[in-house]
Amino acid sequence: MSHATPSPAGHAGASLPAGHASAPRLPRAALDADDVRAAYRFQAGFYDSAFGAVSRAARRRAIAAVDRLPGERVLEVGVGTGLALPHYCAGKRITGIDLSTEMLARARARVRRMGLSNVDALLEMDAEQTSFADGAFDIAVAMFVASVVPNPRRLLAEMRRVVKPGGHILFINHFAAERGPRWWAERALAPASRALGWHPDFMLAALLGAEDSAAATRHTVPPFGLFTLIHLPN
Repeated sequence: MSHATPSPAGHAGASLPAGHASAPRLPRAALDADDVRAAYRFQAGFYDSAFGAVSRAARRRAIAAVDRLPGERVLEVGVGTGLALPHYCAGKRITGIDLSTEMLARARARVRRMGLSNVDALLEMDAEQTSFADGAFDIAVAMFVASVVPNPRRLLAEMRRVVKPGGHILFINHFAAERGPRWWAERALAPASRALGWHPDFMLAALLGAEDSAAATRHTVPPFGLFTLIHLPN
């Protein structure tokens, strides 16, 4: 998978430096839509058990931020198997999109099984080019998606388009370290991006240009600070 105001409990908000690199530092092993579909077709059956526990705290932090924001129309980009869906407050109306047919089938089964009446739609759709009208949502949240899509800046532009002026855009994601042992580990894993379905060496600058960096707030979240919650006012 935050916005302007709501700062996750226990973490002080910090503005990103205005001089943050404006040229995107793209990962070395590019993914395309077919790579993503293939990776998540394979992972759909064990995604919840393999990744769900690791990402639970970060996911809950992003959902809590969404719930605190004004507005009820929420777009969840990359809804996957629907792990987040049961945890939104009842006052939020959720539309989820994903590129993976197999992941969406599990999300729809979850909605039926749990009777989630605030989930309006789960749609197979390219996050970089959706069919929604301009300003269709109050909030858009992308959980663990920015390092998956082929063109992160295009993803952000599309989220800006479908969120109304004055609305909110949230990302929760892993971003590569700038140095140290994690830096080496992430780059060693980079050639496996196609199999993993995401970029271990994904840099924040690949998503945010200088202007967005200056406007954003970010919060490091558990476990071990592996994930960052980013909030952009639209």
